[in-house]
Amino acid sequence: MRKLTLWQKMCRRESPQHYADKDGKLKAVLGKREMMAMGIGTVIGAGVFTMPGIVAAEYAGPAVVISFILAALIAGLAALAYAELASAMPFAGSVYSWANVIFGEFIGWLAGWAILAEYLIALALVSSAWSSYFQGFLSSFGFELPRFFQASVNLNQGTGFDLFGALSILLIGYLACCGLNNIARIENWLVIGKILVIILFILVGLTAVQVNNWVPFIPQHQPGTHFGGLSGILAGATQIFFAYIGFDTIAANSAEVKNPQKTMPQAIIGTLIIATALFVGVAAVLTGMFPYDRFLDNAEPAAWALRESGHLFTANLLSVVALVGMFSGLVALLIGGSRLIYSFGRDGLMPRKLAQLDQKGLPKAAIIVITIIAIILGAVFPISMLANLVSGGTLLAFIIAGMAVLRLRKRPDIVQHRFKMPWFPFLPILTVLTSVMLLCSLNMVAIYLMIGWLIIGALVYLLYGSRHT
Repeated sequence: MRKLTLWQKMCRRESPQHYADKDGKLKAVLGKREMMAMGIGTVIGAGVFTMPGIVAAEYAGPAVVISFILAALIAGLAALAYAELASAMPFAGSVYSWANVIFGEFIGWLAGWAILAEYLIALALVSSAWSSYFQGFLSSFGFELPRFFQASVNLNQGTGFDLFGALSILLIGYLACCGLNNIARIENWLVIGKILVIILFILVGLTAVQVNNWVPFIPQHQPGTHFGGLSGILAGATQIFFAYIGFDTIAANSAEVKNPQKTMPQAIIGTLIIATALFVGVAAVLTGMFPYDRFLDNAEPAAWALRESGHLFTANLLSVVALVGMFSGLVALLIGGSRLIYSFGRDGLMPRKLAQLDQKGLPKAAIIVITIIAIILGAVFPISMLANLVSGGTLLAFIIAGMAVLRLRKRPDIVQHRFKMPWFPFLPILTVLTSVMLLCSLNMVAIYLMIGWLIIGALVYLLYGSRHT
């Protein structure tokens, strides 16, 4: 066999049939209900009870509602692109596998490497938030961990290892190793409970809304800051955009879905509609209950607003369900991330042992690896150091997805009679442009960190991946 040059390896495109054959060993056990639960569980995970208050106080005021709608519209474009790609190519690995087929090995690897950062950091962030809520819950009963085990490394506060954060990820890893049927059933009930309590918050909160708290709806822009006006709305949309990694979580499990050509578009688009409605409802009610500046540096604005309004029982119920909701987000993130690592091993870009399946048809090695890495990141590294990377990889993946749809229609080797993104090529191009716009709105620290992460990924490819694929 003729030896390929490095450039030829970087540009070679994977055969769709090859991926279909490889992923055929994964068991198709997930239906539309399970996939929507997984997507909604990720999108409205840790952020639904915290992000509306934070974004309102720091960026947009009551116009946080517009920030959520703007983020949803841009994410909706990406959702349509994901739906077409997942329908045409129901492979594990989502945007990584699609880019490998459409653009070639190196672009596919960089796309996968970017989204891997999203999974790892999102796992670390959510596990840390879950730990904080759980410790607060236990403190009401007089229980408190030794300071060293309360949070990740912070020399000023004397903390060094987030014990509860690590245990939460360890438990999720164990459940994932037990099989998707069991964990999907748990995820369904967790998400149903969370949606019911979000609706309860909206209904109860409406009784405390004062219309004057929404005036002015769009605060005046404060020069030299990101607060107020159109720039504040845009900055707010950028901050909450990372939540829509839920689309990738759905797509990453395409190979384990029953009837993916029909299920994937319905699950992705359904997730967007339901999650956006819940986000907007919480944001509108929250900013109507109290002036937006009251939520500054408030880690639990929704529960606080209910307590201050005299709804103590609902506030306590919401705090408990916030724990459940974050747990369901961890479930979806770990499963999606493990399937991405499985895909890397499947193609030889990481050790092939990561693609080995156990007797249950599960990539247990990939699950163990992402569990260990997430524990180290979430329990040891300061979250403030990781948070800046969150949205960059998601936006990069959405850009690649939009471009991939433009190329997909020209591929005769991929069946074209499945779900198609409407108004082609206008909407795919708009997907790319709007995602680039938000990407450029990130702060410079986030952009530099993302570039640094991509450089590390390129080195991993050159030193290992290109020699083993």
